[in-house]
Amino acid sequence: MSDERPTGPRALPGREGSPVSRAGMAVVGVVVVVALAVTGLLVRPALAAAGSPAPATTGTPSVTPTGHTTEVTVKVVGMAFMPSSIDVPAGDRLRITLENTGDQRHDLVLADGATTGVLAPGARATVDAGVIGGDLEGWCSLPGHRQMGMVIHVHAVGATAAPAPTPTSSGDGMPGMAGGAPGSSSAPTMAELQQEAAVLPAYPAELPPLEATTEHSYTFHVTEAPDPVTGALTRQVWTYNGTSPGPILHGRIGDTFHVTLVNDGTMGHSIDFHAGELAPDQPMRTIEPGQSLDYTFTASRAGIWMYHCSTMPMSNHIANGMFGAVVIEPADLEPVERQYVVVQSEEYLGADGQPADPAKIAAMVPDVVTFNGRAFQYDAHHLTATVGQRVRFWVLDAGPNLALSFHVVGAQFDTVWSEGSYSVRDGVAASGAASGAAGAQVLPLLAAQGGFVELVPKEAGHYAFVDHAMSLAEKGAHGVLEVTP
Repeated sequence: MSDERPTGPRALPGREGSPVSRAGMAVVGVVVVVALAVTGLLVRPALAAAGSPAPATTGTPSVTPTGHTTEVTVKVVGMAFMPSSIDVPAGDRLRITLENTGDQRHDLVLADGATTGVLAPGARATVDAGVIGGDLEGWCSLPGHRQMGMVIHVHAVGATAAPAPTPTSSGDGMPGMAGGAPGSSSAPTMAELQQEAAVLPAYPAELPPLEATTEHSYTFHVTEAPDPVTGALTRQVWTYNGTSPGPILHGRIGDTFHVTLVNDGTMGHSIDFHAGELAPDQPMRTIEPGQSLDYTFTASRAGIWMYHCSTMPMSNHIANGMFGAVVIEPADLEPVERQYVVVQSEEYLGADGQPADPAKIAAMVPDVVTFNGRAFQYDAHHLTATVGQRVRFWVLDAGPNLALSFHVVGAQFDTVWSEGSYSVRDGVAASGAASGAAGAQVLPLLAAQGGFVELVPKEAGHYAFVDHAMSLAEKGAHGVLEVTP
């Protein structure tokens, strides 16, 4: 890895990675099998993406070829192959034709390495599995798809039982493929994360100013590129406009937002704005590489609203960086001297240079937790205020999984607004406590929830803001508000 560090605004990112980690549901369908008499030696035809010749047998090497070929057509239904279980007489050669009847790209990779290559929706390709001598597994290798259940099991009917091989694991922790230990990468230390944050520019946390117009137009380009985690480790990140979080949008109730989404990536992506109310079918559909769509919504309610990729598996796309925030101000919101946006998210690290590990995502045990896409970045690049200034933190929990308990060490919140309502405002509780008697110590948020808090620091100093689930703070959800006299 290069020691060079970017000098301009930080460009985050992603791209396809290793096959995903955990098999889910199996859907068993009806298989139409055509047994064809074959004379002479059959050789695997060239594959769509890999042209290596077929092995003589798959599984037990002592099986006697029958001279017949079993042919099966497999389709995509949701996030599953149909059929997902194939019975093949031992000794038959197996040819599987994959028809991508889904709404995004898929492939079929067999345990021996044969593959159809990645297929766009509507495309088809055939893979030759060779002579079947034992059970065989196949899966979709796009990130997260195997975890969602895109697995095929080939059963060799009549095969002599053989000792099960010792499983190996790929970088995504799935058995059956060569690779490293499950988990793909060890979690970086706090010191390593802090060192990297110090040499990289910080994501701008200031809330962008309101525009005079009530019509807002944006173009979001999907990017897939590497991003440094530490000096020795990178991850693939998928983003909107090169950063994670994507652009922070700011408007008022009644404003209309026009967003053009352009997919410059290598797989299907989409976008879902929680700030709008409209049927998902068209604006939130998955688009192929090179395609674009227009998404228009009018903000009818106040809040800090999440947006994210809604392509399945959503957990994977969000964990890989595809999220952002839209701040819609309440009509009666008072001006303040400082406004910051803090978006918490989780990182589940795969192997070096690869996207998130889906097994870790499913287990909900992140390696790193970040504010605005980078662990500890505001420890290195402080947010600032002066004594007596009113500071407003807009806070969003992008997840994809864990809750957030936002706290500022040494301060109390005299105003707390969450998911549409105040619990405390200017020291007065919603329950009617006496003026100046009410306050709060945390803003609790579940995944995708948002709100804001306000505080007025009384003394100069360094006020840490953290996720008070302390293990998550120690994984990177930690920053500093530096208050000067």
